[in-house]
Amino acid sequence: MRKKIISLILICSIVASISMLFTGCGRNNKLSAVDPLWAAGSERNKIVIISDIHLGIDDRYSEIILNRPFLIEFLQRLQHTDDVSELVIAGDFLDDWYLPVFYPSHSDPVKFFKDCIANNQEVIDELNNLISAGIKVVYVPGNHDLLLESEVLQEAVPGIVQARDTEGLGAYYTGKNKEIVIEHSHRYDVFSAPDTLTNAELCGNEDTILPAGYFYARYAATWVLEDSPKLERTLPIVTNIPDKTDIDQYGAYVYYSIIKNISGHLTIKEGLEEEVFDIHIAGFNDKYTFLDFYPSEQEDGTISAVLFRNIQRTWSERQALNLVKKPSSFIEATAGALKWTYFFEQAKTQYLDNPDENVNIVVFGHTHIPAIRSVGDDKYYVNSGTWVDHSNVFEGPSRHFAVITVSENNAVALYSYGRDSTINDMGQGVSDKP
Repeated sequence: MRKKIISLILICSIVASISMLFTGCGRNNKLSAVDPLWAAGSERNKIVIISDIHLGIDDRYSEIILNRPFLIEFLQRLQHTDDVSELVIAGDFLDDWYLPVFYPSHSDPVKFFKDCIANNQEVIDELNNLISAGIKVVYVPGNHDLLLESEVLQEAVPGIVQARDTEGLGAYYTGKNKEIVIEHSHRYDVFSAPDTLTNAELCGNEDTILPAGYFYARYAATWVLEDSPKLERTLPIVTNIPDKTDIDQYGAYVYYSIIKNISGHLTIKEGLEEEVFDIHIAGFNDKYTFLDFYPSEQEDGTISAVLFRNIQRTWSERQALNLVKKPSSFIEATAGALKWTYFFEQAKTQYLDNPDENVNIVVFGHTHIPAIRSVGDDKYYVNSGTWVDHSNVFEGPSRHFAVITVSENNAVALYSYGRDSTINDMGQGVSDKP
């Protein structure tokens, strides 16, 4: 939901920029694809984690254009870094969420992802080369690729290891004693966790795994690709605020408030009552308007919508189906969905402070906000950030990767890959940024 893509009107200049990159303009020509990322030690004991790559099916609708050549170079250099044992891709590798509503409706996710892979074949080739170089490559599902079937990825990268624990989710345990866990973290996010429950009655089946964030991402992508128009829109307003003691309806109000707050400026050219969502995948087979998605006061006084009707009432069961170890309340999970600190707290609750887990390092993706935080003397939360392009709507840093050096006392570090091909230590100060 929070993630943005490059405006369509910039594509021509982007293509030109990429051409300049390959000719060496603005780059440090002393480094090349065969140079290791660092002076390697004698033991293969480093795990490299990247996440939130967001490779798209069409470069007009992709968040990674300017940074894709850097990613390819990074993967090439990684092949020559002899102390790396594993590369873990912690979700949102391929992207079937960030598409405008006018993207042609499709009904075959297998073909979609095969076409997405073909559009990014150079990246796929380098992953295969990594495996040939003796580096284990692991994939963990994210929310933007939760419909990616294991067979499709395995065909493209035959040697890849896929860490999946239930549909659309996975957690990868590694380290000397499985004391490191890596997952995307969308299972703790109301807007991004798989949801086969809330729309089951509406669609007449239990295949409706796409959560609310999918619909919102499509809407947000449209706004960006239409050059962020500022139009007058009148959205329904909830005037009767439920008392906080009414957990059910106050939860519905919090959900409404989050959607309202981030909807006010996303005024796409298509009208609120136009059937902009033409969805024929994952159990959906209909057209919907934005108002079908937008919660409002109903005749009986409750707050709800057509899509994701009474979503607050399915959260507990969703968490059970999604194998959440320590459930959160709907209000907590909804209010925290846009705050990176919520995911830090989830890392502690689910793993670091959980007596049933033997984990002292948790690595999440999803938020796009790179972070390292220590918990006590020997436990760490790390977020591996993102590789999406800097743009007028995504203004954060990018090209991040985490490195864990596995030993008796595991060491964690967070870096960015510079446009001059340098490796920049981000330190632990990043953990204090909002």
